[in-house]
Amino acid sequence: MKKALIPIIIIALVGLFVYTKAVGVYNTFVQTEETINGEWAEVETQYQRRADLIPNLVSTVKGYADFEQQTLTGVIEARAKATSITLQADDLTPENIAKFQEAQDQLSGSLSRLLVAVERYPDLKANQNFLELQAQLEGTENRIAVARRNFNQSVQSYNSNLRTFPNNIFAGWYGFERKGYFEAAAGSENAPTVQF
Repeated sequence: MKKALIPIIIIALVGLFVYTKAVGVYNTFVQTEETINGEWAEVETQYQRRADLIPNLVSTVKGYADFEQQTLTGVIEARAKATSITLQADDLTPENIAKFQEAQDQLSGSLSRLLVAVERYPDLKANQNFLELQAQLEGTENRIAVARRNFNQSVQSYNSNLRTFPNNIFAGWYGFERKGYFEAAAGSENAPTVQF
C-alpha cells in the first residue's frame, strides 16, 4: 500500500507544480499585457494631443493670406488620415502598428514641410500665437517619443517573457501572442540635407 502511495504523491506534486506554474505564467502575461495597454493609451493620448493642436496651428498660419495653400491642405489631409486610423490595445500586431505609424509619419512629414515653409514668412515667425503653438507642438513631439519608448520597453519585456521556456508553452495554451514595436520611419537613418 505504501509503495502505491509514493507514485501518487509524486504525480500530485508534479501536477501541483505545473498548475501553480501555469497560473503564475498566466497572471504574469495578463499583468504585462495590461501594462502594454496602458502604455498604448499614453501613446494614443500624445498623438491625439498633437492632432488637437494642428487645427489651431493651421488657423494661425491661414491668417497670412499669401501662405501656400497646398502646404496647409497637405497638413489637414494628413491629420484626417492619421486620426482616422484607430488601433485597439488588443490588436497590437506588428502589421497594425506599422499602418498606424505610417499615417502618423505622413502627418509628421506634413508638419515638417509646414514649419519649413514658415521660415519664408518673418511676420508669421514673430507671431506670438504661432510661437506658442510651435513650442507646444515641439513639446508634444517629445512626449510622443517618450510614450513610444515606454511602449516599446513594455512590449520588449512582454515578448521576452512570452518567448522564454516554459512560458512559451503556456502562452500557446492561453493564446497570448507577440506584440509589435514602433520602429523608426523608413529613411530616418539618413541625415537630412541642409542647404544655405
